[in-house]
Formats: sequence, C-alpha cells, structure tokens
Amino acid sequence: MSILLTDDDTIRDLKFRYMGIDEPTDVLAFPMEDPLSSSENRLRMLGDVVISVTTASNMAREKGYSLEMIMDLLLVHGILHLLGYDHSTPEEASTMDTKTLELLLSLGYDPSLWTWYLTENEGSKGE
Repeated sequence: MSILLTDDDTIRDLKFRYMGIDEPTDVLAFPMEDPLSSSENRLRMLGDVVISVTTASNMAREKGYSLEMIMDLLLVHGILHLLGYDHSTPEEASTMDTKTLELLLSLGYDPSLWTWYLTENEGSKGE
C-alpha cells in the first residue's frame, strides 16, 4: 500500500480526474485489484490511499482533535476502501461504520469520538 499526504488542490485534481467531481475531499482510495476477486492467500499490493493534510488539519481544528487522530481516522477509512468496503448503500455504510469503529478502538480510541464521521452522517462530513 502506498500513502500520499497532499493538499486540497492535488486531491481535488485527483478526484476530478478519476471520479469527475470537481471538489476537494478528505481521503481517496485507489485499489490495485478487486479485493473480492482474489481468493489466494498471497502478498499483494492493496493500492493507494491519498489524504489531504489541508482538510485533515481543518477537521482537527474544527473538532478540537489532534491532527494525528484525524490522520488515523482517514487512514482507516482509506484502507477499508482498499479492502473492498464501501458506503454506497445503507447496508454497506453500516458495515463500514462498524469496521471503522472496531479498528479505531483497536488503536486505543473511544469509538464515541467518531460518530460525527460515520458514513450515515456523510452529509455533515463535507464530502
């Protein structure tokens, strides 16, 4: 997996180039292969996670959290996308939210800190 830490201008360009949406976002994920198509137990390249440090900094300031906390959240979100999780439907969103909170808990965070970011509240994330 590769991780690119960038700014809003670059992530906006990537989002427009690959998704046709001309606005910045917090995190993008570009899987290398369909995670559901490979049944082999082998090492493989997951893909790329792109995080806007500009947006992450703004989120940290707005929520009163450290930049490190927000970066952990965005990295978890991006990795879940690389692993095939999505939030296109309510069912997928619920599954992804559950997995996000489980992983943040495993990193030592109180899951209640992150309810504002859950995909069910996507409209409030600014995406």
